[in-house]
Amino acid sequence: MNTTALVTGGTGGIGEAICRRLADDGYNIIISYLHSQEKAAALAEELHGTALGFDISDCEETASAIEQAGKIDLLINNAGISEIDLFHRISPQKARKIMDVNLWGTMNCSRAVLPSMINRKSGCIINISSVWGQCGASCETDYSASKAGIIGFTKALAKETAPSGIRVNCIAPGFIMTEMNSRFSKEDLDLIREEIPLRIFGEPRHIADAAAFLASDQAEYITGQVLAVNGGMVI
Repeated sequence: MNTTALVTGGTGGIGEAICRRLADDGYNIIISYLHSQEKAAALAEELHGTALGFDISDCEETASAIEQAGKIDLLINNAGISEIDLFHRISPQKARKIMDVNLWGTMNCSRAVLPSMINRKSGCIINISSVWGQCGASCETDYSASKAGIIGFTKALAKETAPSGIRVNCIAPGFIMTEMNSRFSKEDLDLIREEIPLRIFGEPRHIADAAAFLASDQAEYITGQVLAVNGGMVI
């Protein structure tokens, strides 16, 4: 396989799992990072891939980096940030940053890869949203709004690019045990587990498996969809 996948936020728990799974499937991996240069370089060396540092919230920087990367067949928009607090306590600066990274970053990367994909009439984009983008979360209102925006963006872009042979889908993870969720206390985790019908937390590999499926030929007739990987948390 001579197929290249760009994974944003490729050094995080979910991002790394996706990179490893796609590398196992034969993809050439480009690991996008912002701050984790050493980790990205080490992972790229291990997977015989490439580490590419740029700020996805910066439109011009993103366009320049993706042009440098060359042909991209699969884009996984995974990078994201969150902030937990009451809505009125989140500063406008923090709220703007959440939207800039989560939603605008997803759109920046997609906008940058699409001209080449359209010219080739081939390509696949997978956006990582969240269960909170589907139903909203108290004290994560800005995050929920950004992830809901990704779902709307996915559906609209899928309709627009389908005639060019490009599929655009979305994964909405439930509660996945990553560093981002390590801040919760044992008591909080027990309460969250009670809300999950399967009574287990998700693992990064569950999202990686979903991404690998949506990127594969087995999903060639699937576009504009939201695949909820959440243990039944939202049905």
